[in-house]
Amino acid sequence: MGTTRVQPIRGGGPAAVPLTSWGILTAISLCHMINDVMQSMLAAIYPLLQAEFSLSYAQIGVMTFAFQVTASLLQPLIGMATDRHPQPRSLPFGMASTLVGVLLLASAHRYEMLLLGAMLIGIGSAVFHPESSRVARLASGGRFGTAQSMFQLGGNGGQALGPLLAAFVVVPLGRPAVAWFAVAAALGAAVLWHVGGWAEERRRAAAATADRRLRLPRPVVIRAIAVLAVLVFTKNIYTASMSSYFTFFTIDKFGLSTQGAQIMLFLFLAGMAGGVMLGGVIGDRVGPLTVIWVSILGVLPFTLMLPYAGLYGTGALAVLIGLILASAFPAIVVFAQELVPGRTGMIAGLFFGFSFGMGGIAAAALGVLADAQGIQTVFRLCSVLPVLGLLTILLPRRDHLAA
Repeated sequence: MGTTRVQPIRGGGPAAVPLTSWGILTAISLCHMINDVMQSMLAAIYPLLQAEFSLSYAQIGVMTFAFQVTASLLQPLIGMATDRHPQPRSLPFGMASTLVGVLLLASAHRYEMLLLGAMLIGIGSAVFHPESSRVARLASGGRFGTAQSMFQLGGNGGQALGPLLAAFVVVPLGRPAVAWFAVAAALGAAVLWHVGGWAEERRRAAAATADRRLRLPRPVVIRAIAVLAVLVFTKNIYTASMSSYFTFFTIDKFGLSTQGAQIMLFLFLAGMAGGVMLGGVIGDRVGPLTVIWVSILGVLPFTLMLPYAGLYGTGALAVLIGLILASAFPAIVVFAQELVPGRTGMIAGLFFGFSFGMGGIAAAALGVLADAQGIQTVFRLCSVLPVLGLLTILLPRRDHLAA
């Protein structure tokens, strides 16, 4: 894992560049999968919780808000703090918070306990994402897009597995079966302890040669980061509408069972898992800016069709929308990391945390709208969001970053 290769650098001297550490990337991706299985489990069991606790759509939206805003408030702060004082050994403690949150969801007998469980899962996410994103970049060997995609693949894979596990484990066995997934969280914490040790050694070696200078004027960088944040916010509003309410949409429109609706949600999340891997790999070849353009605007025709499609068309569109929309995220993260060198934790906190939290606020607002106007109105409104991808024209060209 510590093997290096020699590459020429500007000025003629050789520099030792670490090879891509596939073992570490695999480990952090699997732990990301475990982390996000727990998160998607929350959304996937919403119909079960709604029936058991007589929840309104607004209360379901508040649960999403509790999870995502907890992560939103903490992640940027944790990211900025760990940029100054990296703490890779904190990774298993984040997973432990998620473990406790899952146990609370399994045993809760009041709505307030459900909210606390959601918040603890949010805290676990806030600790996990900034440091694990830094580990992925350390292990990339210069393949930043591929490494970010592999890291994200675990997360999206976990999000896709959550509804299936809920459909075929939790629904037949009941809500207490959620507690079994705490075993996976405990195993993830053990793996992250070893990953943290590797990252601490690699971080010290990389610190001596780190270049934190901005390549562009500060106002240009701030504007570009703001545009990227809006693009991620747009993506996350749409993703929140799908993850929180797509099951209810398909039940309402097509009369599906809870299991059938969760399988439809799986199609969307599986498409996202494939898209996030393609986005980083292709971005390493053609540049992240091209991927951002194609992804954010390219998904628009399909989102516009979704509210009016039949059952099988809805399933096919869910896969396509997930595939295209998710491809933007690793490209956006890599582009932002190039804009602000040496601020990996801050960027991860901003895009994994703050933007996801804003998606949580949107989820709560969409729940209120669904109660007032119906669930299908929510999807007609969200279908036009990708038009904001036109803001990509305000981003600087990537060749300016190399100047």
